[in-house]
Amino acid sequence: MAQHRRRRTTALALGVPLILTAAGGLAYGVLPGSQPRASAATTAAPAWATATADGFASVDALGQNGTYGGRDGRIVTVKTLADLEKYATAAEPYVIVVAATINMNPVGKEIKVASDKTIVGAGTSGHIVGGGFFLGSGVHNVIIRNLTIRDAYQGVWYDKEHDFDAIQMDGAHHVWIDHNDLRHMADGLIDVRKDSTYVTVSWNKLSQDNKAFGIGWTENVVTDITIHHNWIRETEQRNPSTDNAAHAHLYNNFLEDVAGTDINSSYGNYSRGATRMVLENSYFQGVKNPVIKDSTASIVQKGNTFVGTSGRNESGGTAFDPKTYYAYTLDKTADVPALLKSGVGPRSSIGTTATASTKAAAATTLTVAKDGSGQYSTVQAAVNAVPAGNPSRVVISVKPGTYRELVKVPSNKPHVTIQGSGGSRNDTVIVYSNASGTPKPDGSGTYGTGGSATVAVEADDFQARNLTISNDFDEASHQDIAGQAVALRTAADKVFLDGVIVSGDQDTLLVDTAAKDKLGRVYMTNSYVIGNVDFIFGRATAVIDKSVITLKKRWNGTSAGYVTAPSTVAGRKGILIANSTVNGDVSSASFYLGRPWHAGGDASLDPQTTVRNTSLSAAIKSTPWTDMSGFSWKDDRFAEYRNSGAGSGAASSNRPQLTDAQAAGQEVADWLGDWTPSSS
Repeated sequence: MAQHRRRRTTALALGVPLILTAAGGLAYGVLPGSQPRASAATTAAPAWATATADGFASVDALGQNGTYGGRDGRIVTVKTLADLEKYATAAEPYVIVVAATINMNPVGKEIKVASDKTIVGAGTSGHIVGGGFFLGSGVHNVIIRNLTIRDAYQGVWYDKEHDFDAIQMDGAHHVWIDHNDLRHMADGLIDVRKDSTYVTVSWNKLSQDNKAFGIGWTENVVTDITIHHNWIRETEQRNPSTDNAAHAHLYNNFLEDVAGTDINSSYGNYSRGATRMVLENSYFQGVKNPVIKDSTASIVQKGNTFVGTSGRNESGGTAFDPKTYYAYTLDKTADVPALLKSGVGPRSSIGTTATASTKAAAATTLTVAKDGSGQYSTVQAAVNAVPAGNPSRVVISVKPGTYRELVKVPSNKPHVTIQGSGGSRNDTVIVYSNASGTPKPDGSGTYGTGGSATVAVEADDFQARNLTISNDFDEASHQDIAGQAVALRTAADKVFLDGVIVSGDQDTLLVDTAAKDKLGRVYMTNSYVIGNVDFIFGRATAVIDKSVITLKKRWNGTSAGYVTAPSTVAGRKGILIANSTVNGDVSSASFYLGRPWHAGGDASLDPQTTVRNTSLSAAIKSTPWTDMSGFSWKDDRFAEYRNSGAGSGAASSNRPQLTDAQAAGQEVADWLGDWTPSSS
């Protein structure tokens, strides 16, 4: 292995998150004392485009002088997969600004990044969905910052078939991964493998995954890695697992296992093989086996805090002095949870000063918190504060908690986003318990199906993300009234639901339009819909993409139900389920994929459901469509295309399948038309 040379730097202030400049932008981590490489690009580039790494990624070795990414190249802004791949794989250096949500195609795709690249999100708008990045042997000088990389999960927790990582390195060196939000992938969030070295991983949030962060997969004791100021939350294993690392320096990290959730940690920081690890001023909360080591490995612990942990907490052996290789400053251990909760992940103020077109208009943010720490204590109060006719995006950021309330976004308040600010979509829950037959408090009758919704959206260009919307009406206790109970009703155009859970029993998700002659498009992705009877229904043009549809037993424990009940107007697109998974703890052959809802007996309607490229569990009947209220499904539009799983089946008169030619006209883009959903 090449001899280390300590970087010639002045004192470094590395124990703080990205620092706001007086101008209101972000200095974005330029290290004091680093030596700039002269070029025309660096003199005019914004500070965040010329940032250099700290930790082991800053060490001069293997012919590379630290890690500065693509700062000697052009700044380019990308909004499509084609452009991202074009510049990331190019031979020349680039600073690549990701300014949109980019969906990987196919799911699991990992772009093969070439050397001398900075890939950075523009504010919080840079999302990579359903795939990630791969850095192969010899690739070096790469920075990945300020991105959200998420949702390649395929519905199998111990997934042995899909190696879909957020960031994977096989033999790369001088890599800096900083201020990203990495979550919900099919395999690892970060894999540093096969002698990858001179790597720094800092100020990231890693969450909602089985395997968080693996290091090693080699017999060679080569890897040098710094891991600091990362919030690792709700991950089961590899937090990280460090195998045969020559020098692993972990400090000021926050490992959190939240009690009462479905994800339970099996271990925290693991030193394996011949690893030498220094573990300093990190905070472990609720983690099982927080620090473990092999008999051949070393761990030297200094200043760590353990709260509510159990099992193995080990140290021993000889390690090394990180300051032999680089300077760093430790934050106080007690400050770590609060510091990281506010400081990790993508920073909203970044933007690029290269051209005005690369900056999104700044969104107004309203905060909601039950404990009074926000501007409002209820979600509806924040909605009420949005001005009528608001011309640009208003983000309602809802802190973790359960908000038992009804929320309505009226039609005169477009461009509203409601998003949970917690680490998981389970952390922020909006819930109520009205049903169709629930009497209104003013005595004017019952709510009716549409009126029962916990959250009702009537405004165009609405977005929801990272939260749960639920209707917990208790059917068993109220068999005396009509039990349709909607969690979310949309009656608007361009509704984008991203990373949410919509949960109920009967009539969970009502995708409607403002009127029969109005277009209403809904795009749901990377989400969950839970229910049993007609629980995705309505007349909107709706896409459920890359999501999990969970079948639920009825109130009395029986298994029987219908996934969709479209009520589509003739000449329009109905409900499309694509690239998703349909499963649940219900009996085999007990659920239909859908039935035609001719609302009010309207024979002019032409209901449509297409289910394509989706995994169907054995719960789906071999004849997956059925009649409703005297209307035959065969007179309407119901079809499948290339589904898989135990519940899929061959074409027959009772199971129509699209031809390849027909399927070419029933893609997601055909449903959405001139609208391309993007986070804002």
